[in-house]
Amino acid sequence: MQDKHFNQRIINWHALHGRKTLPWQSDKSLYKTWVSEVMLQQTQVATVIPYFNKFMRSFPTVAYLANAPIDEVLHHWTGLGYYARARNLHKAAQTIRDQFDGKFPEHFDDVIALPGIGRSTAGAILSLTLGKNFAILDGNVKRVLTRHQTIEGWTGEKRVENRLWELAERLTPAKQTNIFNQAMMDMGAMICTRSKPKCTECPVSEDCLALKSGTMTSYPTPKAKKKIPVKTAVMLILCEDAKTIQLQQRPPVGIWGGLWCFPEFENIDSALEHLSEHNIEDYQQTELATFRHTFSHFHFDITPLLIEVKQHETSQVMEDSGSLWYNLQYPQKIGLAAATKKILNVVNKKLDKE
Repeated sequence: MQDKHFNQRIINWHALHGRKTLPWQSDKSLYKTWVSEVMLQQTQVATVIPYFNKFMRSFPTVAYLANAPIDEVLHHWTGLGYYARARNLHKAAQTIRDQFDGKFPEHFDDVIALPGIGRSTAGAILSLTLGKNFAILDGNVKRVLTRHQTIEGWTGEKRVENRLWELAERLTPAKQTNIFNQAMMDMGAMICTRSKPKCTECPVSEDCLALKSGTMTSYPTPKAKKKIPVKTAVMLILCEDAKTIQLQQRPPVGIWGGLWCFPEFENIDSALEHLSEHNIEDYQQTELATFRHTFSHFHFDITPLLIEVKQHETSQVMEDSGSLWYNLQYPQKIGLAAATKKILNVVNKKLDKE
């Protein structure tokens, strides 16, 4: 493969077909590119755009983000998933504020040292914004390269990843790095797609080894599947006076870290025993429909148990800094897990009918 020929074909394609009007591409800054790259990790562009626009309105600079309460940041992230990204953004913003006078660093070693930023993200931030000569290797680029060169093996395996980095660095041109890197991401998102690649529109199809062998969808090699375990829980939905529901904040690490959720119990009996321990006996109990929330490494089957009580009955229940009463009519701006939002919507509709 002639690297220059490959590079030029990709760059020429971008001039005609590449994405140039995304929100983070106008009036570029290291800060905007950083936020967009983090949001785009495992999330599609169409989903990210409204979140990015709202995020920028609320946190227009690193300083705004660094000084914001983490709850407010998580609130803006609600629905995007992978909430560790938001927590790392907040931590990194505080590091930039404290160590770099609020100015996003321009040296690779400083950027990659920030929480939540790996080699590819650091390269993307500096190349796309400043034109610096760094290769990138996100999921889209991996797909283009593994197909073009029929590279076998799961891309998360170190041996395969190292080979892909060598190839990416060799192909990345010293000039027009920003255009090439953006074009490679666009290629993976628009042409070399996961299930139905548009090979007839691909500028490098003439020497694509996967196309020659008709094995495009065999690459990248998928990770060997393991049986996904299933966990179950009963979530206690304590509701007083129809429109106020108690939430608890999760620990800062682990699933839904730092988000507001409902107390979890192994089964309904243990949830009711918890109420009895707090002298709550006069209530209306409704078992809502069980639903499944899927994480990357397990399924979570959740049974919401709605407990409707009068206000005076709950005065002694979990009144501490880790809980709050959430008003369904005037909701607070806090970070909610997707499962929490789903349950709140179901409860709200049920209470409206009563």
